[in-house]
Amino acid sequence: MKKYLIGAILLIVVIAMVKTVPDKKAHKKAMMEAVKEYVDEEAENKGFGDNVLTDLGKGIVNKTIEVALNSKLEVNNYLIFNTTSVELDDESKTLSLGMFNHVFTFDKEMLRDALEAAAKEKKEIKSERKAAKKAKKEARKLEKKLRKEQKKREKEARKEQKRREKEARKEQKRREKEAREEQKRREKEES
Repeated sequence: MKKYLIGAILLIVVIAMVKTVPDKKAHKKAMMEAVKEYVDEEAENKGFGDNVLTDLGKGIVNKTIEVALNSKLEVNNYLIFNTTSVELDDESKTLSLGMFNHVFTFDKEMLRDALEAAAKEKKEIKSERKAAKKAKKEARKLEKKLRKEQKKREKEARKEQKRREKEARKEQKRREKEAREEQKRREKEES
């Protein structure tokens, strides 16, 4: 009888766990609260007073993190509990654990690392975009220079062609003149 009672209790607990697994929205909400707490604490530690600019900065940070969480947060469901993770530096970092309608977020050091990694990734993406834009600009510049040089070579080739044609006409006229003079000389000798 004791075995059945323990089995029934375990079954009830498992069913309760399955029914009370929090959704992605709950994880996101808990993480945003942790982020807000972390940002407030960091602002206070760095000596930023509670003013409009500080609140605006906190709001921007919170919104940025919320957008990042929307796109990168993955929920891993294990039937009786779930976790959320995010991909940072080619490895998956677990950020929270959810069970019994409650989400447990992990320590602030991990949060700090995740935020720093996200900032680093954003900076790298910006740097890559800037480098790509610069490379594209350089390619356009090089292409323009090559076109200009090509036009210059074509112009010089046309100029050289005209010069040769002029020389050829000149040579032709000279030969014709010589031929006429030779003709006149022969006519003179015959007469």
